[in-house]
Amino acid sequence: MTPDSAPALLALHAVRITGLADTPAVAHRYGLDPAETKELLLDAEAHGWVEHTSFAGTGGWSLTGRGRAENERLLAAELAHAGGAEEVRDVYRAFLPLNALLLRACTDWQLRPTAGDRLAVNDHADPAWDARILRELGEIGEGLQPLADRLGSVLTRFRGYDTRFAAALARAGAGETGWVDRTDVDSCHRVWFELHEDLIATLGLHRHAEP
Repeated sequence: MTPDSAPALLALHAVRITGLADTPAVAHRYGLDPAETKELLLDAEAHGWVEHTSFAGTGGWSLTGRGRAENERLLAAELAHAGGAEEVRDVYRAFLPLNALLLRACTDWQLRPTAGDRLAVNDHADPAWDARILRELGEIGEGLQPLADRLGSVLTRFRGYDTRFAAALARAGAGETGWVDRTDVDSCHRVWFELHEDLIATLGLHRHAEP
């Protein structure tokens, strides 16, 4: 039976992978009770693991250095208990080539080089250009699915990345271009960024590091 993660771990980890997020967003990430999540975040704040900041009408929770270390300690202990370290490392190795393809696709979605400007912004006026990128993202999504299945068999908190990516891609394919690369919606890029952060946090790595 695939183990579930403790709510305290999930609340702290949700802050890690979502970046700056308010309490409802932290709770929503793993389907936690909002009231319980608030108490967990306040406890984490008392330990110096998270801090709440506000700026220009927006605000949210973020990890401190101590919180990042505590998050990685909890994740390492959880992974060891689940006995899935080698499986997650193998998935990460398979993830890295897909990650390179995803980054290139997102760059091509944002830029449409011309003869006079290789950094010209993609205005999405060329349907063939966009269609090619959407096909590439579809292939990336197909590659993600078996990796997500393998991760989900180790820990339940890994589940859902493939379906979220597919949902974002479907919206982009229906003409909502921001669902490829916007950071304020559950876009392909945002889902991918969270998965990457989840993997390196779980394995105690840094971005671009080999397992």
